[in-house]
Amino acid sequence: MKNFCIKVSLHFEHLVVELLVAMGYGGSRKDAGEAVGGSGDGGVDGIIKEDRLGLDAIYLQAKRWEGTVGRQVVQAFAGSLEGHRARKGVLITTSQFSPDALDYVTRIEKKIVLIDGEKLAELMIDYGIGVTIDVSYEIKRLDADYFEEEL
Repeated sequence: MKNFCIKVSLHFEHLVVELLVAMGYGGSRKDAGEAVGGSGDGGVDGIIKEDRLGLDAIYLQAKRWEGTVGRQVVQAFAGSLEGHRARKGVLITTSQFSPDALDYVTRIEKKIVLIDGEKLAELMIDYGIGVTIDVSYEIKRLDADYFEEEL
C-alpha cells in the first residue's frame, strides 16, 4: 500500500492528534493535544503532551501528500523543532519517506519518528480511529472443565 490516501471531513492534523491521544499520549482529548497547523505555524501542525502530567511535549507535522517525502522536508521539520526548543517530534505522511529521509533521522540528535501512509493505516485500524467495525465473528469452543464430574 504505497500511496494510502485518507479522505476525511476533518482536518488531517486533527486526525493525527486524535490518533496519538488514542495511543495513550496526553490525557483526555480535551487537554492532551491540539492541532495548531496553518499559516505561521512555524512548521508545526500539532502539539501533544507526552504523558498525562505534561512533563514533555511532542511536536507534530502532518503531510497529506501523494509524492515521496524527502530529506529536505524532514530536515526543515527538525529546524522547526529547534525553533520551539523541542526535542521530540513525529512527522506523519499519507505517502512514504525517501531512503535519504529515513537515514537522516537516525543521524541527528533530535528524536523524530517518521510514520508513512502504510503505518498510519495500521495504527488507525489498531486504535479504532477513522474506522468502523463492519463484521465481527465470535468463535466458541466447548469448555471440557464445565462437564467434569466433581469427586
